[in-house]
Amino acid sequence: MAFTIYEASIPPMIRSLENLSKILDKAVSQAKSEDKGLNALLEARLAPDMHPFARQIQIVSDSAKGCAARLAGIEPPSMPDTETTFPELQERIGKTIAFLKSINAEQLTGAEDRTVILKFPQGEMKFSGRDFLTGFALPNFYFHVTTAYGLLRHKGINIGKMDYLGGV
Repeated sequence: MAFTIYEASIPPMIRSLENLSKILDKAVSQAKSEDKGLNALLEARLAPDMHPFARQIQIVSDSAKGCAARLAGIEPPSMPDTETTFPELQERIGKTIAFLKSINAEQLTGAEDRTVILKFPQGEMKFSGRDFLTGFALPNFYFHVTTAYGLLRHKGINIGKMDYLGGV
Protein backbone atom coordinates (compact mmCIF):
# COMPACT_ATOMS: atom_id res chain seq x y z
CA MET A 1 0.00 0.00 0.00
CA ALA A 2 1.27 3.49 -0.87
CA PHE A 3 2.10 6.18 1.66
CA THR A 4 -1.00 8.37 1.91
CA ILE A 5 -1.70 12.05 2.42
CA TYR A 6 -3.45 11.04 5.65
CA GLU A 7 -0.26 9.40 6.96
CA ALA A 8 1.77 12.45 5.96
CA SER A 9 -0.53 14.87 7.76
CA ILE A 10 -2.78 13.76 10.59
CA PRO A 11 -0.53 11.43 12.66
CA PRO A 12 2.53 13.76 12.52
CA MET A 13 0.44 16.77 13.57
CA ILE A 14 -1.11 14.79 16.44
CA ARG A 15 2.34 13.72 17.60
CA SER A 16 3.68 17.28 17.47
CA LEU A 17 0.67 18.60 19.38
CA GLU A 18 1.09 15.91 22.02
CA ASN A 19 4.78 16.78 22.30
CA LEU A 20 3.93 20.47 22.53
CA SER A 21 1.46 19.73 25.33
CA LYS A 22 4.20 17.95 27.29
CA ILE A 23 6.54 20.90 26.67
CA LEU A 24 3.92 23.26 28.10
CA ASP A 25 3.64 21.02 31.17
CA LYS A 26 7.41 21.17 31.63
CA ALA A 27 7.39 24.96 31.28
CA VAL A 28 4.69 25.38 33.92
CA SER A 29 6.37 22.91 36.27
CA GLN A 30 9.76 24.59 35.97
CA ALA A 31 8.35 28.10 36.30
CA LYS A 32 6.47 27.11 39.45
CA SER A 33 9.49 25.33 40.98
CA GLU A 34 11.63 28.42 40.32
CA ASP A 35 8.86 30.77 41.50
CA LYS A 36 8.79 32.53 38.12
CA GLY A 37 5.63 34.14 36.79
CA LEU A 38 3.92 32.43 33.88
CA ASN A 39 2.94 35.71 32.23
CA ALA A 40 6.52 36.27 31.11
CA LEU A 41 6.30 32.99 29.18
CA LEU A 42 2.84 33.69 27.77
CA GLU A 43 3.88 37.12 26.52
CA ALA A 44 7.36 36.11 25.26
CA ARG A 45 8.32 37.15 21.73
CA LEU A 46 11.46 36.51 19.71
CA ALA A 47 11.15 39.91 18.02
CA PRO A 48 8.86 42.89 18.53
CA ASP A 49 6.96 42.21 15.30
CA MET A 50 6.35 38.51 16.07
CA HIS A 51 3.36 37.06 17.87
CA PRO A 52 3.74 36.19 21.57
CA PHE A 53 3.85 32.63 22.86
CA ALA A 54 0.10 32.28 23.50
CA ARG A 55 -0.69 33.36 19.94
CA GLN A 56 1.88 30.88 18.59
CA ILE A 57 -0.09 28.06 20.25
CA GLN A 58 -3.35 29.37 18.81
CA ILE A 59 -1.81 29.47 15.33
CA VAL A 60 -0.44 25.92 15.75
CA SER A 61 -4.01 24.83 16.53
CA ASP A 62 -5.49 26.81 13.64
CA SER A 63 -2.89 25.42 11.25
CA ALA A 64 -3.55 21.82 12.25
CA LYS A 65 -7.33 21.96 12.22
CA GLY A 66 -7.38 24.06 9.05
CA CYS A 67 -5.09 21.63 7.27
CA ALA A 68 -7.11 18.58 8.28
CA ALA A 69 -10.44 20.19 7.46
CA ARG A 70 -9.36 21.49 4.06
CA LEU A 71 -7.92 18.14 3.07
CA ALA A 72 -11.09 16.38 4.25
CA GLY A 73 -13.36 18.90 2.55
CA ILE A 74 -15.11 19.90 5.80
CA GLU A 75 -15.31 22.98 7.99
CA PRO A 76 -12.82 23.23 10.86
CA PRO A 77 -14.21 23.70 14.35
CA SER A 78 -14.35 27.30 15.50
CA MET A 79 -12.00 28.16 18.33
CA PRO A 80 -11.94 31.84 19.27
CA ASP A 81 -8.47 33.07 20.15
CA THR A 82 -9.24 33.91 23.76
CA GLU A 83 -6.73 31.74 25.63
CA THR A 84 -4.62 33.68 28.14
CA THR A 85 -3.42 30.95 30.51
CA PHE A 86 -1.51 27.70 30.23
CA PRO A 87 -4.57 25.60 31.21
CA GLU A 88 -6.59 27.31 28.47
CA LEU A 89 -3.82 26.69 25.93
CA GLN A 90 -3.66 23.04 27.00
CA GLU A 91 -7.43 22.76 26.58
CA ARG A 92 -7.14 24.17 23.07
CA ILE A 93 -4.36 21.73 22.19
CA GLY A 94 -6.54 18.91 23.52
CA LYS A 95 -9.53 20.01 21.43
CA THR A 96 -7.32 20.24 18.36
CA ILE A 97 -5.95 16.74 18.92
CA ALA A 98 -9.51 15.43 19.39
CA PHE A 99 -10.56 17.04 16.11
CA LEU A 100 -7.59 15.55 14.26
CA LYS A 101 -8.36 12.13 15.72
CA SER A 102 -11.93 12.46 14.42
CA ILE A 103 -10.60 12.60 10.85
CA ASN A 104 -10.24 9.16 9.33
CA ALA A 105 -8.06 8.08 6.44
CA GLU A 106 -11.05 7.59 4.14
CA GLN A 107 -11.97 11.27 4.45
CA LEU A 108 -8.61 12.14 2.89
CA THR A 109 -8.85 9.66 0.03
CA GLY A 110 -8.11 11.66 -3.10
CA ALA A 111 -7.22 14.77 -1.07
CA GLU A 112 -3.89 15.07 -2.86
CA ASP A 113 -5.80 16.18 -5.95
CA ARG A 114 -8.48 18.22 -4.16
CA THR A 115 -8.30 21.96 -4.87
CA VAL A 116 -7.58 24.04 -1.78
CA ILE A 117 -8.12 27.79 -1.93
CA LEU A 118 -6.90 30.07 0.85
CA LYS A 119 -8.31 33.57 0.96
CA PHE A 120 -6.33 36.45 2.41
CA PRO A 121 -6.92 40.21 2.44
CA GLN A 122 -4.22 40.49 -0.26
CA GLY A 123 -5.81 37.86 -2.49
CA GLU A 124 -6.01 34.11 -2.64
CA MET A 125 -3.73 31.14 -3.04
CA LYS A 126 -4.83 28.03 -4.92
CA PHE A 127 -3.20 24.64 -4.40
CA SER A 128 -3.65 20.98 -5.10
CA GLY A 129 -4.08 19.13 -1.80
CA ARG A 130 -0.58 17.70 -2.20
CA ASP A 131 1.01 21.11 -2.71
CA PHE A 132 -1.09 22.66 0.06
CA LEU A 133 0.09 20.03 2.54
CA THR A 134 3.77 19.96 1.61
CA GLY A 135 4.34 23.56 0.57
CA PHE A 136 2.10 25.49 2.93
CA ALA A 137 0.25 23.67 5.72
CA LEU A 138 3.04 21.56 7.22
CA PRO A 139 5.73 24.26 6.91
CA ASN A 140 3.40 26.77 8.59
CA PHE A 141 2.44 24.30 11.32
CA TYR A 142 6.04 23.39 12.11
CA PHE A 143 7.14 27.04 11.98
CA HIS A 144 4.78 27.90 14.83
CA VAL A 145 5.52 24.73 16.83
CA THR A 146 9.23 25.52 16.53
CA THR A 147 8.70 29.18 17.42
CA ALA A 148 6.75 28.21 20.56
CA TYR A 149 9.55 25.80 21.50
CA GLY A 150 12.17 28.50 20.83
CA LEU A 151 10.35 31.05 22.96
CA LEU A 152 10.34 28.72 25.94
CA ARG A 153 14.02 27.88 25.45
CA HIS A 154 14.80 31.59 25.17
CA LYS A 155 13.05 32.14 28.52
CA GLY A 156 15.21 29.48 30.18
CA ILE A 157 12.89 26.49 30.15
CA ASN A 158 14.95 23.28 30.25
CA ILE A 159 13.68 21.53 27.16
CA GLY A 160 15.66 20.04 24.33
CA LYS A 161 15.40 18.55 20.90
CA MET A 162 14.12 15.24 22.22
CA ASP A 163 11.22 17.06 23.93
CA TYR A 164 10.35 18.59 20.56
CA LEU A 165 10.63 15.23 18.82
CA GLY A 166 8.83 13.34 21.59
CA GLY A 167 11.73 11.09 22.47
CA VAL A 168 11.54 11.71 26.23
